[in-house]
Amino acid sequence: MRVRVVDTTVDRSVSITNQDCGSPMNLLRTKSIEQSIADADEPGRKLKRSLSTWDLMIMGVAVAVGAGIFSVGAKAAANFAGPAVTVSFAIAAVTCALAIMCYAEFATAIPVAGSAYVFTYATMGEVLAWIIGWNLILELFTAAAVIAKYWGIYLSKVFALMGADVPPALSLGGVDLYWGAFLIVAIFTVLLVLGTKLSARVGNIFTLIKIAVVLFVIVVGFTYVKFENYTPFVPAAEPTGTGGTGDVLKQSFFGFLTGAAPAQYGTLGIFAGAALVFFAFIGFDVVATSAEEVKNPQKTLPRGIFGGLAVVTVLYILVSLALTGMVSYTELASAKNPTLTTAFEAVGDTSAAKVIAFGSLVGLTTVIMVLLMGLSRVVLAMSRDGLLPRALSKTSEKRSTPARLQVICGAAVALVAGLTNVDLLEEMINIGTLSAFVMVSLGILVLRRKRPDLKPAFRVPFGKVLPAVSAVLCLYLMTNLAVETLIFFAIWLVIGIVIYFAYGQRHSRLNERFLEAKEAVNGPADAAVSPEAAKSAYDEDEFTHA
Repeated sequence: MRVRVVDTTVDRSVSITNQDCGSPMNLLRTKSIEQSIADADEPGRKLKRSLSTWDLMIMGVAVAVGAGIFSVGAKAAANFAGPAVTVSFAIAAVTCALAIMCYAEFATAIPVAGSAYVFTYATMGEVLAWIIGWNLILELFTAAAVIAKYWGIYLSKVFALMGADVPPALSLGGVDLYWGAFLIVAIFTVLLVLGTKLSARVGNIFTLIKIAVVLFVIVVGFTYVKFENYTPFVPAAEPTGTGGTGDVLKQSFFGFLTGAAPAQYGTLGIFAGAALVFFAFIGFDVVATSAEEVKNPQKTLPRGIFGGLAVVTVLYILVSLALTGMVSYTELASAKNPTLTTAFEAVGDTSAAKVIAFGSLVGLTTVIMVLLMGLSRVVLAMSRDGLLPRALSKTSEKRSTPARLQVICGAAVALVAGLTNVDLLEEMINIGTLSAFVMVSLGILVLRRKRPDLKPAFRVPFGKVLPAVSAVLCLYLMTNLAVETLIFFAIWLVIGIVIYFAYGQRHSRLNERFLEAKEAVNGPADAAVSPEAAKSAYDEDEFTHA
């Protein structure tokens, strides 16, 4: 049966078939921007707008400037890029900046929670939106769990520097319990339940403290710089390993595809380093998830995101210059787990270790808070749409926070961080972020084609060029991650697709509207139905079939 809905006021018609509106297999159905905004105002599921430009900028710095600034640069310099790790940071920063421009354009056009998931839903369809949402859960959940575990370890180091022997883990029946992870996740879960503005104020204080620590480290580090350590700036490529299976899994996917032997340094080493240090820039897509809680998002979001990115990029480049100028990259490579502390110990300044340990602890603290918030907002958006259980999207009447969901996310993160060896999946954080960046970059091109009527407060300059360049750069950085990371990622995607077809597609609210539309216009074949009769059942912008 075919039913034709005729709009007499606009030169447009919508044809709905039984297969179109009744089958959940219509995987590329999109959700209109208007519907996304309307869903964000649904009673009992709405968030409170309370964040300012300053809050957003600090949030970006809070999640990006963590312990990684003291460790990831050292690892990249030691194992991949040498002194050219500064270039690696610059490449990662440019890639992030291009993607963040796309995020800013989307966020000002669709200022609701969910970030890349919502943006993909509006442009490329439900199944791709689910995949991106699933990847965001991977990124945020894994990052929160890994960093919560490291927070407990750094806490024990701070105690050790103070002369107290407090182990990072307690043995319970043969299982190591990282108690610090439970503690910090519990504290910030409670703060986030009490209110986004309150947790932002606490985060602002911690963030200003850790910026001061980073500036101290930079200033002191530059006093030990020897310019000969910058030579050679780009070390010659060197083979690594024996070529066995383990080495192949550890080499970059790009090297595997091109048949190159496992190697480090050289030009490819700079890009491999960029893929690693990209971990240091993951915070800014999390900031976009807070769009629904921002006052005047059209102006506040771009300013807050770009302000935070500028501060972080300057800090990272200065730290990497100080690090590689203090000691030779070969000395860093000789250390088992090189960090900024390694460099200060090499120049004989052991007192700096206390400052770095304290800075790492403070840095990790705010990262955990923002990741926990971002995780709950992505799940909130997906559950609003029915792809995850709708009960998860309910918010507190008093504080307008997803209290139940926040507690569930906090408990899951605490259990994984406290009881498992989650740090084995560190690179999964990067690939989850990069996959979302690719879809958002491509999504801008689709959005402009589908909705030329939209006038977002911020638009990515130079037309289609920068979004396309952003997508290509993010894809290239993905190929520079290890082969085993791509394998784990493929397994994660398979699990996500199974969940979608087993639950999400059948419970999707978009699918329910298709069914309602079918019932609303169900009649004799080729019967004409006024658009007013079907308007309440579905939005033509959501379900349009040629």
